[in-house]
Amino acid sequence: MEISFEEFQKLDLRIGKITEANQILGSRNLIKLVVDFGTETRQAVAGLVRWYQAQELVGKKCLFILNLKKRKVMGVESQCMILAAEDAEGTVTVLQPEKDVAEGSKIR
Repeated sequence: MEISFEEFQKLDLRIGKITEANQILGSRNLIKLVVDFGTETRQAVAGLVRWYQAQELVGKKCLFILNLKKRKVMGVESQCMILAAEDAEGTVTVLQPEKDVAEGSKIR
């Protein structure tokens, strides 16, 4: 399915710096992330325990989408989503900028 450039422009994609990360109690795979976007802080819930220990995510700058509908996962509100890639073998890696850019930088 193709989308128009105008539809793509509706996505609010930005760089965020993970300032806190903790595995959600009672969950086998979920991590709660607190993310700094420069002008605001949001939290995300990500199923990354299989590939990352929570504390190794702290300090990483990653790509996020901010304008997805918020939802609660295991009682924790997810206010944005981290972007990650998965290969054919099931290995997952979070997407990070090649160079150091400011928190809140827009992805175009």
